[in-house]
Amino acid sequence: MAATIGSAPQAYTTSGLAAASGYSVQQIRDLERLAVIPPALRQPNGYRRFGSEHVTALRAYRNLAIAVGPVVARGTMREAQALPYDQAIARIVALHVALARSREDSIVALQALDGIVAEDSHDAAPTPADAMGISELANAIGVRASTLRFWEQQGLVAPERTAGLNTRRYPLAAIREARIVAALRAGGYPIPAVQAVMRSLRTISGTDDARAALQNRLRAVANRSEALLRAGTDLADLLAR
Repeated sequence: MAATIGSAPQAYTTSGLAAASGYSVQQIRDLERLAVIPPALRQPNGYRRFGSEHVTALRAYRNLAIAVGPVVARGTMREAQALPYDQAIARIVALHVALARSREDSIVALQALDGIVAEDSHDAAPTPADAMGISELANAIGVRASTLRFWEQQGLVAPERTAGLNTRRYPLAAIREARIVAALRAGGYPIPAVQAVMRSLRTISGTDDARAALQNRLRAVANRSEALLRAGTDLADLLAR
């Protein structure tokens, strides 16, 4: 139900709000319909009238969409305006916690990658005795054997097959690949992105691309965290009204 018009420090028509916020007229109508922004006041002639709180809400939504994606952003905006104040604030805090966890995962993955590189620089030449079976490797890197089989199907790890027995053996090169894949997956990288990194690694025989991928992820998390901080400031202002 549209609110009744009252005094407002600053008023916008739909087109005026579009000009002030950078959204299109249709986007503003859609976001109002979806309860992403507060309902507009209605003038006697039926036209919408918006206020400065709508500019604040649209700015909050834009930054939320950068931080967590538009779907989560829409849900968060609806919930923040409908929930009691303490629950609304807790909802925003939970988004910060999730981004912080993503950052920590990427840092741990970078540390693991650096550890792999350091070990490789000191390891002696590989021998057949260095190879591991699938269960042994799964336990060593903290995944299930079925996960290693899936990685093999996706072209991420290439074990050897024992003649006659058709059992998997992982020489040092495959062990190294499995550890890098595990580090990237722990850092939040989806399978297609890991496939691209591993193809590059096999071409250049190095770990620079894997490190760059994780560093890019850290920068992306930082940008998303900044956007979330900006959104949080606007949401706090909106809720205080």
